[in-house]
Amino acid sequence: LLEQGTQRRATGATEMNTHSSRSHAIFSLLIEQRNIRPSDASDPSDAPVEEEYITSKFHFVDLAGSERVKKTKAEGERLKEGININGGLLALGNVISALGDETRGRHAHVPYRDSKLTRMLQDSLGGNSR
Repeated sequence: LLEQGTQRRATGATEMNTHSSRSHAIFSLLIEQRNIRPSDASDPSDAPVEEEYITSKFHFVDLAGSERVKKTKAEGERLKEGININGGLLALGNVISALGDETRGRHAHVPYRDSKLTRMLQDSLGGNSR
């Protein structure tokens, strides 16, 4: 599955790198565990069953590198891709800064909606992890 994703990932040549990643890659894995326990009733046949669900989500993220237009000498589509890559990285940096800023208060705005990347990672970046 990872190999298929890697093969489909957009790459292209720039002045700095002949096989430059032109996109971020995210592999998400959702794992659900269901624990079933009989209740503590005296007659096991009448006992209701207690169920507990535990859900875990893992994101494996490979970010495309930040690019300077002067160094890559990108034009046309490569230039647009570079601008989008840099925009996603900037938005991710802004979210991380907002989450780490203790002076903003607990319910301060975190700009998750500024990019697709931060929207996809929102539950992992600032979720309710235990």
